[in-house]
Amino acid sequence: MLQTLHDIDWAPLWLTLRVATLATAAACFAGVGLGWLFARTRLPGRRLLEAVCMLPLVLPPTVLGYALLLMMGRRGPLGSWLREHFDYSLIFHWHGAVLASALVALPLVLKAASTAFAQVDRTLEAAARTLRQSRWSTFVRVTLPLAWPGILAGTLLAFARAMGEFGASLIVAGSIPGQTQTASMAIYDAVQAGRDDLALLLSLVISALSVFILLASQRLLGGRAPSA
Repeated sequence: MLQTLHDIDWAPLWLTLRVATLATAAACFAGVGLGWLFARTRLPGRRLLEAVCMLPLVLPPTVLGYALLLMMGRRGPLGSWLREHFDYSLIFHWHGAVLASALVALPLVLKAASTAFAQVDRTLEAAARTLRQSRWSTFVRVTLPLAWPGILAGTLLAFARAMGEFGASLIVAGSIPGQTQTASMAIYDAVQAGRDDLALLLSLVISALSVFILLASQRLLGGRAPSA
C-alpha cells in the first residue's frame, strides 16, 4: 500500500475537487435564485420550469451529456457561437465537466433552497420592512440567514453529487489523463485495465469524503433528510 500511495497519480482527485467546487458554486448561485423564485412567486409556468430544472435528478446522466453535446458541440448552436466569437470549446475540456456537474448538482441546491425559503417566518421579514429596510436588505439580513442552514445542507449534497459525476462528464469532457480525467473516470479506467489496487484506493478516498459531507449535511438538517 505504501508503494501504491507513493506511485499513485493524484491528478484525477485534485481535478475532481476543482471541478466539484466550481460546479457547486455555479449550482448554488443558480439554485438559490431559482429556489427563492419558486418559493415566493406565482410565475406563470412555474411548475413546468421547476420540473425542467429538476430533470437532471431523474434523467440518465448519459442523456444529459448527449443533450449538452448537441448544444455545445461544434455544430451545436451554443458551441458554434463560442467557437466563432471566442475560439473556445467546452467539449473535451475540463470546463465541460464543470458544466455537466453543475447541472446534475443544481436540483439538490434548488430543492433545498426552495424548501428553506418557504419555511422562513414572513412576520420577521414584515418586521424588518417596518424598520424601513429595503427588499434587498431584508433578504440579505433576514431571509437568507434564516434559510442558510437548509441551503448549505443542499449545497453540501450538491458538492458530493458533483464529486461523483461520471456519465454526463464523460460524454462532454472525455477521459483524458491529466486534462479531463476525474476520479470517477480514473476508477473506471483502472478497473478496465485490471488495476484493482488503484481503483480501490480512489474509491476509498471518494467514499470517505462523501461520508464526511453527508454527515455534515445531516447535522445541518438536524438529522432530517431534505424533503423531496
